[in-house]
Amino acid sequence: MLAGTPRVPTPVNEPNLSYLPGSPERKELKARLAAMAAEKIDIPIIIGGREIRTGKVRQAAMPHDHQHVLADWHVAEPGHVRDAIAAAAEAQKEWGRWPLEDRAAVFLRAAELLTTTWRATLNAATMLGQSKTAFQAEIDAASEMIDFWRFNPCFAQELYGEQPISTHAAWNSAEYRPLEGFVYAVTPFNFTSIAGNLPTAPALMGNTVVWKPASSAMLSAYYIMRLLQAAGLPPGVINFVPGDSVEISNILLDSADLAGVHFTGSTPVFHGMWKKVGDNIDRYKNYPRLVGETGGKDFIVAHPSADAQELAVAIARGGFEYQGQKCSAASRVYVPQSLWPGVRDRVVGMMREMQMGDPADFRTFIGAVIDRKSFDKIGGYLDDARRNATIVQGGGAKGERGYFIEPTLVETKDPGYRLMCEEIFGPVVTAHAYPDATWTDLLATVDRTSPYALTGAVFARDGAAIREARHALRNAAGNFYINDKPTGAVVGQQPFGGARASGTNDKAGSKMNLLRWVSARTIKETFAPPRDYKYGYMTEK
Repeated sequence: MLAGTPRVPTPVNEPNLSYLPGSPERKELKARLAAMAAEKIDIPIIIGGREIRTGKVRQAAMPHDHQHVLADWHVAEPGHVRDAIAAAAEAQKEWGRWPLEDRAAVFLRAAELLTTTWRATLNAATMLGQSKTAFQAEIDAASEMIDFWRFNPCFAQELYGEQPISTHAAWNSAEYRPLEGFVYAVTPFNFTSIAGNLPTAPALMGNTVVWKPASSAMLSAYYIMRLLQAAGLPPGVINFVPGDSVEISNILLDSADLAGVHFTGSTPVFHGMWKKVGDNIDRYKNYPRLVGETGGKDFIVAHPSADAQELAVAIARGGFEYQGQKCSAASRVYVPQSLWPGVRDRVVGMMREMQMGDPADFRTFIGAVIDRKSFDKIGGYLDDARRNATIVQGGGAKGERGYFIEPTLVETKDPGYRLMCEEIFGPVVTAHAYPDATWTDLLATVDRTSPYALTGAVFARDGAAIREARHALRNAAGNFYINDKPTGAVVGQQPFGGARASGTNDKAGSKMNLLRWVSARTIKETFAPPRDYKYGYMTEK
């Protein structure tokens, strides 16, 4: 036994590398991009540490060059999904007994590997497979994932340290047990760090996981799994099960051993999962924990006192970085009529400078959207804008080689227009210029316009206006920004998540999220148990 209480290293946010011309990280990343683009890898199912190849394969291709295949990945069949449940149950017998410091060491080791020898590989996989620029890949696949793996052990240690009051006669303690059963992790295409965090946060707390990665981000997901194995993650703790989403979900959500769901994706899909869990509630051993981060229709609202240049930069970066494929991306903007001409012209000027193309060209600001389905959906919104609003800049869509949508600024006179209300998930920002004198009424409009409540921002130099917006929009965004774009949450600084149709607001990157993956047991040890059943009041005289 260890005679002491180990403490995990104090985490510090990982600095973003700059990739400036001539820098060693730029040279390394360029070389890794070229090498990985030139190869075609084979991605197996991984269950209980065993690699499985079904022969039924699908392809992972570059969104910006969809004829360029990066990998074949094997599709799991129903029997494999059931095998993953069994492998998770078997692994949990040992993993759940490991002390926190031993489990934490695996993820701290993974963070260090990613900081050093694996950084270029994860960034390159994200750039090639998800069409992210070098900077967008760096802040996601490297820095944020490193932060998750360093901060979560610290948060877990803090949670374990929260203990009840004891007395001289009894010692009370709380044991934070892993959930009974397996956790189902469903990860999206748009953030490699989310793909890394959703299975590993429950695993850190002693749970075992069945992980279904997004089919459109299979390359980076596979390298995450490989990295975790290199860091010493025991077989079966996380089981990598790519395949048909509906088929896999139906099997896992029907299992009596389902302990929880850790999900990031669309609101309709999460609704469907929640309904199925409700229908199955009588068959589960426990009530499953459902943790979801879903859609967003994120806003920027500007007061007449806002700085026009700062506002324009926030729109350009918040709306168009990573092609608007962030659940936090600015999608609807409200600008006072007095500021609108200047803000509009500044944004348009920036948009005209944005280079669109292959992220391997480091001059690129806009890559391709993720796939044909997304390309067609966004194109439908652009067609609607041509008929019912004004396209100020952009609006082009070219899908012959890559799924390219031009950064697009739309203006509407109707704050209830569908492009102000519906999630698009593309590089499309819709703006409404409102009369300056209607600020208070406008805040009410912002609050009720969309069913989502993920991120939002207010721009103002008037302190009273900021306070009014903070109050009026307190339920409209789980992450609220003042004089900053509504994207770019940092682990440990801005825990991320929203409510309403945007999810369960369990705040990834904080202790709040980890609390969902444990089931507490209170233990009381009495030092001097009573030896007579009678109480003193029972004496007659």
